[in-house]
Amino acid sequence: MTDIRELLLSRIRDVADYPEPGVMFKDITPLLADPAAFTALTDALAEIAGNTGATKIVGLEARGFILGAPVAVRAGIGFIPVRKAGKLPGATLSQAYDLEYGSAEIEVHAEDLTGDDRVLVIDDVLATGGTAEASIQLIRRVGAELAGLAVLMELGFLGGRARLEPFLAGAPLESLLTV
Repeated sequence: MTDIRELLLSRIRDVADYPEPGVMFKDITPLLADPAAFTALTDALAEIAGNTGATKIVGLEARGFILGAPVAVRAGIGFIPVRKAGKLPGATLSQAYDLEYGSAEIEVHAEDLTGDDRVLVIDDVLATGGTAEASIQLIRRVGAELAGLAVLMELGFLGGRARLEPFLAGAPLESLLTV
């Protein structure tokens, strides 16, 4: 596991003062451009999906789509996008949540998850945990079971893990990297 962590870290670029002064942005596009690193990431997340018994992957907009879809294919299970409000056609379920600078809302197609599903949520970064918390609430509202949450990278200093602990209810939170 040390080798994969080193590989992944070596492909994540720090961009200072983006999107605003004082922020160190973690850019994963070099990782996505490297087929060996992207494959290693996909394999690691697919192993988590298998270990949790997930029957569906929920990918959070937008980088969770990029990571979650190949994981679902590799694991042989379905992929469900959770989108920003107003981006999905048809009947949807929505969940509002607070951000540091306001509020936002995410949606999922009402028919995409059922009570028979065990859902692994995948995203690129766990920061404050607001979007992940809202996705967990959506999953539970449809009666599906949370299999876990898996992220490429956790920004530990922002406290997202502590925020999510009550919502996980024993489901694992797996982070391949913590910075």
